Amino acid sequence: MTHPTDKSARGARAHKTGLDAEDAAVRLLEARGLTILERRYRSPYGEIDIIASDPATLIFVEVKARRTRDDAAHSLTARQWQRLENTAIHYCGIYLNDTNLPQVLPRQPQPDMRFDVILVGRTGDATWIENARRFDEW
Repeated sequence: MTHPTDKSARGARAHKTGLDAEDAAVRLLEARGLTILERRYRSPYGEIDIIASDPATLIFVEVKARRTRDDAAHSLTARQWQRLENTAIHYCGIYLNDTNLPQVLPRQPQPDMRFDVILVGRTGDATWIENARRFDEW
């Protein structure tokens, strides 16, 4: 039988692993010239790990950390994608029509947008998948 403190310790390790993976993803994105707008953006629909931008594109980034990058890639479910999309729509509803939109994005009715995924393995090796999911219904 699993002891409650064992479960708590595993949860704490998993949380730390996720934060470390997000830190690695932020460093990768910034090294490639992107501006980080939000980390762990929460809405009533879910959370997006990172929201970033380049001069013309708003980028929603999901970070997945598992033992291997393959395990990370296979961990994204249709339900998670739906939560990410709903959270992105929520973010856009708040910020794209508001003067609070970060100045790094051009003032236009709707900037280009995309979903990227960064897969992180146990050794910290990261793979950035651009345009992992499109905003086809917009």
